[in-house]
Order: sequence, then structure tokens, then C-alpha cells
Amino acid sequence: MHYSITLADGTEPESTFSGEPLRFRVGDGTVEPGLERMLSGLKAGERCRLAIAPGQAFPLPEPYNVHKLPRSDFPSEMRLAPGMLIAFTLPSGEEVPGQIQDVSETEITVDFNHPLAGHQLILEVEVLEVRAAG
Repeated sequence: MHYSITLADGTEPESTFSGEPLRFRVGDGTVEPGLERMLSGLKAGERCRLAIAPGQAFPLPEPYNVHKLPRSDFPSEMRLAPGMLIAFTLPSGEEVPGQIQDVSETEITVDFNHPLAGHQLILEVEVLEVRAAG
């Protein structure tokens, strides 16, 4: 499928329409479960536009996902600024995005909530192909 996600202010943080389509198997974790539910039943050739309320497709932001990290945990030459999105590697090897919220000389505040958490979104989808599991 091709898809685009647009924020209420018109910003389009994700789109596949000018590139390769997204391929996924239902339940494989590629697509947020809330989005999978919205896509359920769509057939090849269908195109739809959905308004998505905060919390409907992506989890709502949780305060416990915001962490203050020592500045010394980051390379000294790394220029950090609020709004930056950085990939952090967990001990398991999994990468998670973190958005810089605040920068001081001694600590960096990082929001590990999903970058689209808490936003009103517009999802546009064009289903190219649907295959039965197997």
C-alpha cells in the first residue's frame, strides 16, 4: 500500500507515494495496531482518507517516557537542539526514536513517546495488493 500521514498543520512526516510502497503482514509489528484495525477490510484498488483522533492509532503521550539524560551521555561534538529526533539503541539492540525537548549544559531532556503520539492526523491510503496469509 501507499500511504501518507499529515498533521493538522499540514506537515507530512511520512509518505510512500513518491517511493516504494509499504509491504507488511498483519500483526508483524510494522504498522501500529490501531492503524491495522482501520485498514482492516480494505481491498486492492481502494483509496481512502481517514481523520485519526489522538490516541486512536498511536498511543497517547505518557509522562514516564520523558527522561533527563546527562549531557555526558552524548558525544561532546554533537549539536543538540529542541525538536531534533535521534535514534537511541536499547540494550536489546532495538532502535527507538527520541525527540530532544530541552538542552542544558548538564542534561538533555528526551521524549521517547512515539513522535506522532497525541496528534490529530490525516491518513491517506491506497491499497495496491492484498494477499491471503500463507
